[in-house]
Amino acid sequence: MTRPARPAAPTAPAAPTAPAAPQAAGPQAAGPPTAALYDCVITHTRTTPLRHSFRHRTYLWCVDLDRLPVLPRPVRPLAHFDARDHFTGEGGTIRARLDAYLAARGIDLHGGRVIMLAHARVFGFVFNPLSVFWCHDRSGALVCVVAEVHNTYGQRHCYLLRTDESGEATADKEFYVSPFFAVEGGYRMRLPLPGDGLRLTVHLDLAEGRAFTAVVRGRRRPATVPALLSAALRRPWSTAAVWAGIRRHGIALLLRGLPVHPRPRSTPQEGTPS
Repeated sequence: MTRPARPAAPTAPAAPTAPAAPQAAGPQAAGPPTAALYDCVITHTRTTPLRHSFRHRTYLWCVDLDRLPVLPRPVRPLAHFDARDHFTGEGGTIRARLDAYLAARGIDLHGGRVIMLAHARVFGFVFNPLSVFWCHDRSGALVCVVAEVHNTYGQRHCYLLRTDESGEATADKEFYVSPFFAVEGGYRMRLPLPGDGLRLTVHLDLAEGRAFTAVVRGRRRPATVPALLSAALRRPWSTAAVWAGIRRHGIALLLRGLPVHPRPRSTPQEGTPS
């Protein structure tokens, strides 16, 4: 006589499975995957009507506009990103202002990734001679590059660039930057997306030849709190130092007798920061 089979022990319900994190497509992952700091050397070389060059060291942030870093409260005075520091018009975020700027020019990124290279506010002050935005579509393809230029008179202007495979593009000069150059000529910019290294070049070409070159060279490191503290200790109040350095060299050029070109009236796109 066979024994009746024992009933199977009740099985514990399976633990719920966490949804898989979305994976970015290959091109979408272009650029630093997280916020990065670049220790930089910036060189300015003027070749006409007299030669003058200088270099200074600073550090720049490279961030995803949709994932701006949130720092611990004690170190937030060393790095703050404010929408008012970029573009003009309304918008609660830098990304919103950029999207509005692009929409006015018939460009929709459809939520694609944007990488920004810029200074952050340090103790409430920022000066960005050049901020660069690499704008991708939803598939990860680079659509355009926006080069935003600020002058020391509180004005800003954006150049919408369609760069080639090497990151190069040209644009007519449309904005008064230095009092020693008129608003004429054209820029040749090479702005490849940063990787482990940063290598940007901007040339100003006039009818008589190349007049000015700015070069930015840097090395990437993750934007950790220790890295930020180290950079801030080596380059205290870095954005104010950049602003003061430009002013100091401007005074030196005045003393050397370089003529000044009057600043033209602002155009709507130049404007003052809102």
